[in-house]
Amino acid sequence: MRGMNRPASLQNALVLALTSIACGACGDSASGGGVALGSEQKGIATFYDATGAGNCSYDRGGDLMVAAMNREQYDNSAACGQCVDIVGPKGNVRVRIVDQCPNCEKGHLDLSRKAFDKVAEAKDGRVSITWTPVSCDVAGPVKYHFKEGSNPWWTAIQVRNHRLPIQKLEWKRDGDWKALKRESYNYFVTDSGVGEGRFQLRVTAQDGQQLVDS
Repeated sequence: MRGMNRPASLQNALVLALTSIACGACGDSASGGGVALGSEQKGIATFYDATGAGNCSYDRGGDLMVAAMNREQYDNSAACGQCVDIVGPKGNVRVRIVDQCPNCEKGHLDLSRKAFDKVAEAKDGRVSITWTPVSCDVAGPVKYHFKEGSNPWWTAIQVRNHRLPIQKLEWKRDGDWKALKRESYNYFVTDSGVGEGRFQLRVTAQDGQQLVDS
């Protein structure tokens, strides 16, 4: 199943309906990033030994142009996967949010060393910046990752490879859409599970755009 990473016990069939939540032409080259999604903010940048993993529960490795968001703006994992354009005293960089900085105040971003080097000298340690939330460059469709231990009776789903921040995730088999609860570790969870067999997912982006997989 394209875009699906799921336990074998979850026998669902999800066919992607494309919108700009995911991609435009869905080619192999990443595109579509840099569209401002909010106003410019003033803040502070520091750095840490980022691995790509963290509170957002992404895998280690990959592109390490990443950052941890301050606790307030992390917003119970709503910031996970969001991209941010940062301007500092040395230059600018685009990062993806993969972690939370629990002791950082509003406006503060804790960057990977690689990202910090783009905006300031490492010896400075802590610098003033401006930053703006923007759409991410992505290639290919939205992906769904099922947390280890998911089954028809307890299901946790993470949305990955999205261009826009995710507002909510819902599912249904018959009848009305049912919201999955967002957890701070960046999974949407239903404690009663999605049951066995085919089901649909509906992703709603921050700006209200929706993607339905059925």
